[in-house]
Amino acid sequence: MGRVLPQAEFASWPARFLPGIERRAPAALLGPPTVSDPADPQIGHLTGLSLSRAAALRRIAAVLPSDDPRGAVLAAAARDHLAAGLPHTAPGDFPGDRWLATFAVLALDGPPAHAGT
Repeated sequence: MGRVLPQAEFASWPARFLPGIERRAPAALLGPPTVSDPADPQIGHLTGLSLSRAAALRRIAAVLPSDDPRGAVLAAAARDHLAAGLPHTAPGDFPGDRWLATFAVLALDGPPAHAGT
């Protein structure tokens, strides 16, 4: 949405899509998932989820006005997701390495973190 809406219009979109974000709600979305066994191919998908969320949250935060407190919340959540997912990005096995690295690049690339964070 940040790519297709003008910034002023986009600034009101998160209130409809993610109500309560300024209060760090919903906590289940903003906090990284628990990966009990990163070597398990099924559970390992949660690492990809963390990295994917890091990229999305970072991009949303970057499009919000610099004085919008939601940007700081989203940027912090993006950093938390990245910190949770990045250590499991290159486990040394082809099934995980081939796609987790792509998600990590997407999470690290793109707009800078929200101003002031």
